[in-house]
Amino acid sequence: MKALSMPRKTASHKVSRPASALREEVAKFDALAASWWDEDGPMQPLHRVNPARLEFIREAVAGHVNLDPARRQPYKGLSFLDLGCGGGILAEPLARLGAAVTGVDAAPEAIRAARAHAAGAGLRVDYRQGSAEQLRAAGEKFSCVCALEIIEHVADPAEFLRDVTHLVAPGGLLIVSTLNRTAKSLVLGIGAAEYLLGWVPRGTHDWRKFVKPSELGAMLRSDGFGVKKISGLVFDPLKDIFRLDERDVAVNYLVAAAEN
Repeated sequence: MKALSMPRKTASHKVSRPASALREEVAKFDALAASWWDEDGPMQPLHRVNPARLEFIREAVAGHVNLDPARRQPYKGLSFLDLGCGGGILAEPLARLGAAVTGVDAAPEAIRAARAHAAGAGLRVDYRQGSAEQLRAAGEKFSCVCALEIIEHVADPAEFLRDVTHLVAPGGLLIVSTLNRTAKSLVLGIGAAEYLLGWVPRGTHDWRKFVKPSELGAMLRSDGFGVKKISGLVFDPLKDIFRLDERDVAVNYLVAAAEN
């Protein structure tokens, strides 16, 4: 295991390239800003999957750095970046667990909603409107970078990951979640979730932009990163919960990666 301290900002450099966020994707999530913290609204699926996502992050971080997950605030002394933070559904529990959290999203209305909710909860989270390439240009580094359910919404996944890996401090960890491009994800991730059950608004996802684990692994390897942990995120209809399943990555999955 590695000892990981709070990283400092490195020297900045210029990155000249179009923004990774697609305008139509930003507008789509901006329109949902008022619903981020409505657990019965359009963001209900994110609220329901959050415990499993936090469990994966806890296990991955505990297996990578020296910390005690049983502590009340196990992430104290670590800096987390929640990239594509939306209204702060992931950022807030990370802050409660002791992390210094920065939440970044391209959608301005989502950031306003996140700031308002954190203030009401008495939590300190550094929310900013921006992008991965802007953070890279500023030379920012974080102990743990979380990019959850975002890579399938960007213009160029490979360029996005290249920027994201540069945000991970030496000895740090990258957590990515996305949807696999399979027949099962087309049926369940779009057909059932968007049209049959109405868990997410119709048109939220484009199946053609889903990323296979092999493709994600190849992109990470090209940036000098290796996959350390992978798990599927599946719905258990008997218990009515989402849970981690390392054997089933056919629809949603999470990956923890670190520099080789």
